[in-house]
Amino acid sequence: MRTARPVTKPAKQRKMLFQAPAHIRHKLFAASLSAELRATHGAKTFPVRSGDTVRIMRGDHKGFEGKITRVDTKKFRIYVEGLTREKVDGTTVFAPIHPSKVVITHLNLDDKWRKKVLERKKKLHKKVEEAAEKPARKPAEVVEIKEKVVEEKAVVEKKPRRKRKVTEKPVEEKTKPEETLKAKKPRAKRKTAKKTEGGA
Repeated sequence: MRTARPVTKPAKQRKMLFQAPAHIRHKLFAASLSAELRATHGAKTFPVRSGDTVRIMRGDHKGFEGKITRVDTKKFRIYVEGLTREKVDGTTVFAPIHPSKVVITHLNLDDKWRKKVLERKKKLHKKVEEAAEKPARKPAEVVEIKEKVVEEKAVVEKKPRRKRKVTEKPVEEKTKPEETLKAKKPRAKRKTAKKTEGGA
């Protein structure tokens, strides 16, 4: 199976966003948790749901806090209780807000599945913290081991190395190949001469 490459074209990114299935849309509705909720639940972000209390952090309505009344999964927008705007004809309408511009201050935990997800995230957060703490203790031991290894290497290097005795080859061997070459040349000439005589 081929691995999916990250899409860089804006048109394709928009297409993926607008055609995203429900399970991916749910993840895109994640908003960051407040500092208090982060400490208690051990999670940074969590998908927004109707009934959650939320504080707006960006835009004209910055600082406004209220309960979520409706979540529009088709348009990727949430509607907060009390946050309205007037239309030209005079009617009041809920102002849509993107979930990324919001911080969750209170979670609606009526759903047992949502509680289970939070518990799972908390366990994972603890494991990550434990793993981060373990290497912090070890460096002193690692340094000691490295020092021992360096000392052992120094001791090994101090031993004198034996020199190999180089034996000189006799001069007679060098002359032999020349003699053989001289002897071979006349034979080759003779063979060629015989061939030409036989052919004629």
